[in-house]
Amino acid sequence: MVCVPAPPLLALRGVCKRFGVVQVLTDIELEIRAGEVVALLGDNGAGKSTLVKVISGVAPADTGVIEWEGRTVHIRRPQDARDLGIATVYQDLALCGNLDIVGNLFLGHEIRRLGFLDEVEMERRTRDLLKRLTRGLPDLRSPIVSLSSGQRQTVAVARSLLGDPRILLLDEPTASLGIEQTSEVLDLVDHLRDRGLGVLLISHNMADVKALADRAAVLRLGCNNGFFNVNTASQEEIISSITGAAENVPHRVAHREVDW
Repeated sequence: MVCVPAPPLLALRGVCKRFGVVQVLTDIELEIRAGEVVALLGDNGAGKSTLVKVISGVAPADTGVIEWEGRTVHIRRPQDARDLGIATVYQDLALCGNLDIVGNLFLGHEIRRLGFLDEVEMERRTRDLLKRLTRGLPDLRSPIVSLSSGQRQTVAVARSLLGDPRILLLDEPTASLGIEQTSEVLDLVDHLRDRGLGVLLISHNMADVKALADRAAVLRLGCNNGFFNVNTASQEEIISSITGAAENVPHRVAHREVDW
């Protein structure tokens, strides 16, 4: 019996994005499977942030095909991405420093009982979720401003997991972190992969990529410039693709363009 591999959770086929007269993304191909970490790499201006906005529905693609578990879907707004099971943690984390951990996790999605905030239930859910993500629980009523950068990153990830997503987009999660805090975040991402989530990791840190990612996709000037198995590719090969010293633009997969 021939085993047919399951389709990827998310697949982009020939995705393009333009802002005015500027073509930002051209014929982008990308696949993310359950239980793997894909690093999205590229120099400044390569199109990484725009690609994340396309996937998260903030800036819908102009043309191309997006597939979810093998079927074509349309992501025109952030709610479409969330409904599919795509969550995003941006680099600025978007946390409210004056609110505590519980307040940040449920901001805009508060649990109410008989018309009043159910603080007990929200705190219980927060504690249960953080227990699955980290070994050392901070005081759940601590204001965000009092937490370390690593703890804030964990809170932002925990908030994104409230909706039980299947894919998590992480934008530079270890930027500006120290060695110990970076280790905590990498452990967290590794734990998410073990839970079966697909993770798209945007990073400039090659050490993090080599330590954590399964595959790497390189963008250059808004185009694909190489796909790598991180376990077998050398750091020099990947960096050459990022800088343009090696032009590794893959063969374009035939696709049907769809105007959205």
